[in-house]
Amino acid sequence: MFVFLLFLCMFFQLPEDELVFPDPALADDDGLLAIGGDLSTPRLLLAYQNGIFPWFSEGEPILWYSPHERCVIYPDRIKISKSMRKVISSGIFEISIDRAFADVIYNCAETPRNGQEGTWITTEMQQAYVALHQKGFAHSVEVWMDEKLVGGLYGIKVNQVFCGESMFSHVSNASKAALIYLSELNIDLIDCQLPNDHLMSLGAEMISRELFFQHLNDEK
Repeated sequence: MFVFLLFLCMFFQLPEDELVFPDPALADDDGLLAIGGDLSTPRLLLAYQNGIFPWFSEGEPILWYSPHERCVIYPDRIKISKSMRKVISSGIFEISIDRAFADVIYNCAETPRNGQEGTWITTEMQQAYVALHQKGFAHSVEVWMDEKLVGGLYGIKVNQVFCGESMFSHVSNASKAALIYLSELNIDLIDCQLPNDHLMSLGAEMISRELFFQHLNDEK
């Protein structure tokens, strides 16, 4: 459901008493669409079903984004190097699904990242996505080594699209192993939201919002 909301400082202020979002096409050049609202399960589900996701830092209001171009990975186009194939075939990693969702999102929040101070995965965000997981909407891939969690990723599945949120790695290649495992599941597209060099090296590509919506709405 889309409505025209109050236009404020170049983006839309969401009403507190309605589960609504503006048309994603109205996002600014950086993809910023709206501010406010909450992280309730119904609002998050409505957001993801319409190609919108929250992204904000501790102490900031909730910001909602819908980029004009989407960074995605088509599972059958993922790039796996020869060395990575050897890692996978070696059996060094054990991989599971939905075995330790809360631990995965916690590690995604706490793992230091080059050039990044703090985290956008706030305590409030962690609680909201754990609630989504408990209701069967959010999922995790865990990578284990010697029975210790060493890598993983999490996100939300909408029809045949897996909307990835974040990943972490405590040993070399653990997050890559999680992503490759994810690509072999019953999904048509992995939504990476925004590009970075690491994702592009794995075969990520940019597609238009319109094409992304086609994938997102394909219920099969």
